[in-house]
Amino acid sequence: VQLQASGGGLVQPGGSLRLSCAVSGFTLDNYDIGWFRQAPGKEREGVVCISAKDGRLYWEDSVKGRFAISRDYAKNTLYLQMNSLKPEDTAVYYCATDSPSIFGCGSPWWTPDYWGQGTQVTVSS
Repeated sequence: VQLQASGGGLVQPGGSLRLSCAVSGFTLDNYDIGWFRQAPGKEREGVVCISAKDGRLYWEDSVKGRFAISRDYAKNTLYLQMNSLKPEDTAVYYCATDSPSIFGCGSPWWTPDYWGQGTQVTVSS
């Protein structure tokens, strides 16, 4: 299982970015998968994940309505479209995945086994 995140950068407040996570070694539908972020001096937090069990999405409250997640099965890629970005969205963003379990996506204790390298998102004027 491998994940490769990309697409971060510097953007002004109110701007948009799209992160990509190219995956290999598993099928997107069969694993819980999602995005996490870690801001300087803060704990890592989940941004959004997709449950393999039923396709349900679990969003972090502060990004609801501004971010969108999608999958391109032909390219084996997960995307995170981030709109109306705010300075507080500044963080290193990670994609992560794991086989489904009762402590998977949707559980506050979800800690995936497989992680991509982070991609830096900086929102600043």
